[in-house]
Amino acid sequence: MSANYKNPPILLVEDNPMDIDLTLRAFKKRNLINAIQVDRDGAEALGRIDKWDAGEQQPIVILLDLNMPKVDGLEVLKIIKEHPKYCTIPIVVLTSSSDSTDIEKAYKLGANSYIVKPVNFDKFVEVAAQIELYWNALNKPID
Repeated sequence: MSANYKNPPILLVEDNPMDIDLTLRAFKKRNLINAIQVDRDGAEALGRIDKWDAGEQQPIVILLDLNMPKVDGLEVLKIIKEHPKYCTIPIVVLTSSSDSTDIEKAYKLGANSYIVKPVNFDKFVEVAAQIELYWNALNKPID
């Protein structure tokens, strides 16, 4: 991640319009300074690699759903974490699946964190606050 960029975006990879809305509202309520970019399926997310190669600012963190059309989240996770240039971008799996097999696969593929989406909006705001605090204040990215 280049040091000359301020407030890099957060990339949300999510196909469910209600979950996109919930996430955007939760971050808005937190007055997040980072822009939120939304990709609505795994193929769109993987298309970001060409954009990053062309100079688009990399995200500070990717929030990745697992169950998506075209390319599922585990495949997106695998491809980004195996990429020699973008493997250090933190990826937080943010999904409705609490299945232990999904959790194990995600961590084996390099997920930095695995969060089961809360259904309640107030709980989701708490999750957004924790994500913001950790990735913007506490975590030290590679420059």
